[in-house]
Amino acid sequence: MRVEAYLRRVLRRDGAGHLTLIDPEKQPPSDAARIAVEASDAGTDGIMVGGSTRAGGKVLDQTVLAIKRKVDLPVILFPASEAGVSRYADAIFFMSMLNSKDPYYLSRAQMMGAPAVKKYGLEPLPMAYLVIEPGGTVGRVGKADLIPRSKPDLAAAYALAGEYFGMRFVYLEAGSGADRPVPVPMVRKVRRTISGVLIIGGGIRSARAAAERVLAGGDLIVTGTLVEQVREVRESLLPLVESIKKAGRRRRRSRTT
Repeated sequence: MRVEAYLRRVLRRDGAGHLTLIDPEKQPPSDAARIAVEASDAGTDGIMVGGSTRAGGKVLDQTVLAIKRKVDLPVILFPASEAGVSRYADAIFFMSMLNSKDPYYLSRAQMMGAPAVKKYGLEPLPMAYLVIEPGGTVGRVGKADLIPRSKPDLAAAYALAGEYFGMRFVYLEAGSGADRPVPVPMVRKVRRTISGVLIIGGGIRSARAAAERVLAGGDLIVTGTLVEQVREVRESLLPLVESIKKAGRRRRRSRTT
């Protein structure tokens, strides 16, 4: 099954899903595979690999291969540059940082990476990537014109522009390790504006925070820093994933009543 079809099936079944983000630069491939196994045991729906500006080449390939040997979940690339393409992954979030002030992050890196995506037969998942305050490293490196937390209408307008460009995924990113996740009112406004898959990431560390954003309209919740900081990944992720699924089912029921 293609990865996009798989993710949409997860959303039809559970109402919402969870993705685990693993940065190849943060640990050796064997540890990345262990994290993926524990995340799978906790119920995560897929593994994203990338995030670091240096996450490419041999270390990326070895990390993807190590993960795929251990888990039966889709491995989706989350590249920071054209170097973040691996022939061994299943799909790639082919994304444009729409609120970047640097043409490189808008379209140039994508132009440079596109031939490799085609050559390797990777499934491209077109995504509008929006960086919200505080933004963290990705906001600084990506030269983002950060979307203020107090301006959900601005986030919604960007998201709608991405949808009109043909992007079927929208990612609201507060930044890796952010002290505050994307505000609930912003998630709700974007959800009411677009029809595509809405992904929320950055600063989500608790089951409650995850559930609140699912109930507001988030489809997929991403956690990365959490799995880097804990020793017992399964035990830390399990309540968060369970809360996402519970909130997703609750939201789905509310649509049909």
